[in-house]
Order: sequence, then C-alpha cells, then structure tokens
Amino acid sequence: MFKGMGGLGDMAGMMKKAQEMQAKVGEMQESLSSITVTGESGAGLVKATATAKGELIGLDIDPSIFKPDEKEMVEDLILAAVKDAQSRASERAQQEMGKITEGLGLPPGMKLPF
Repeated sequence: MFKGMGGLGDMAGMMKKAQEMQAKVGEMQESLSSITVTGESGAGLVKATATAKGELIGLDIDPSIFKPDEKEMVEDLILAAVKDAQSRASERAQQEMGKITEGLGLPPGMKLPF
C-alpha cells in the first residue's frame, strides 16, 4: 500500500505500536496501586506494606520490641522495613513494565517511562 512512499509505511506501523504501548503503560501504572509488597526487618518483627507505586499503606510492629531503652533500635527497624518495602515496590514496578516492553526489542534493564 505504501510501497512508493519509502519508509512511511514502517513509520505508520511504529507510531501505532508506540500508541499501543503508551496505552498499556497507562493501564499498568493504574494497576500498580492495587499490587502490594511487604518489606520486613528484624527477622519479621517489623513489616511495612506498600503499593508497587511505592506508597506506604501499612505498618505491622510486633509488640515484643517496645522497650523504652530500645527506642532507637525500634526506629531503625521501622526505617529498614519501610526502605525494604519501597525497594520491593520499585522492583515489582519494573517487572510489570518488563511484561509490556519485552516484545519491543529494547535493551535489557532499560527503565520506562523515560
């Protein structure tokens, strides 16, 4: 159909694929708020739950760690659990994005959206 127009036929196909990918990315980003991950520290004494978007939505602390003289340790455990949850959220978001981009021939580990 576009035989006499050089690469315009290929360009139209590429634009269509780009639009499809943009729609899929939008859908995936919406779904990230319903995917949850849990990070933990202190052998599970402190657990933080976050969405794959990185939003902290829950914190579970074992009551056995509440001792007044260990306040600093408890704070460190909470911080470690939150960081773990955020790291897992980021990894999960990249996995979900990888599902969309795997058929595009992009280099491995390329992070989207740009």
